[in-house]
Amino acid sequence: MPDPRATPTTLKRRADDDNEVHDVAEFRDAGRCVVTPVAEFPPEVALVVVSAFAGIVDKAKAKAKAKAKAKAKAKDSDAATTPDAEGLVRSQSFEEGDVYMIEAPFDGFFADRYIMDFYNIEERGICSRMHLHTGLRFVRMMTGPGTRIRVGSLSPFEVTDVPGVTPFRPVTFEDDLPDMPDGVRRTRYNMIVPPCSFVDMQIPRGVSHQFNAIGEHAVIDSVHPEESIEVLREEMSGYKMMAQTIFLADELPTSETCADTTSVL
Repeated sequence: MPDPRATPTTLKRRADDDNEVHDVAEFRDAGRCVVTPVAEFPPEVALVVVSAFAGIVDKAKAKAKAKAKAKAKAKDSDAATTPDAEGLVRSQSFEEGDVYMIEAPFDGFFADRYIMDFYNIEERGICSRMHLHTGLRFVRMMTGPGTRIRVGSLSPFEVTDVPGVTPFRPVTFEDDLPDMPDGVRRTRYNMIVPPCSFVDMQIPRGVSHQFNAIGEHAVIDSVHPEESIEVLREEMSGYKMMAQTIFLADELPTSETCADTTSVL
């Protein structure tokens, strides 16, 4: 186990770059993601829970996706989309969805917490890119009816399976990471979060991953245990999810490359 007292080197080349891309051919994961299935729910229960979390993000967005929503909510969301007294912008956008910092760090407490409302790749026509973060992440993926989340990584997932406690074992499979440079092949390891379920994932610093939701009802409750530390470590000017990310592709792939879950279920 790594010594937690050790000071790791920086990962970013340009601290505040919100589209920094590293060579996927040369990249190697610093560890593996650990997946823990938590619970399954009746569809009506799952829909209420996921909708409640998505509603928090929706209220905080700077601009609603639909013009009608934007007019109705613009005044209420201004405070979330401009820096507060601590310089924090709570409502942001990421490749995978809209996010809201529901709990901010403070002196003596390094962690913060985000809620993400996933985009539906069937509507967008594109997937998120494989990426890594400048600090560790602890996420709880939650799905409602008719919705799955396809999770990918360049390293195999470790799946927690405690007999008599773990409610199910998620489907896993492998394919080739799309849009590779000529002569380069990287295996992508995939895991499916089924409808109406909670699945946790522990993501070490510097470990590749991507999330893509197939369906309308998917959210993440994400704890960033060391975000204020990683911002200082990388010498960033502030809290910005895109700047705390390193991508492993220049372009967002088409939805066909991450939407095919029916063939493995």
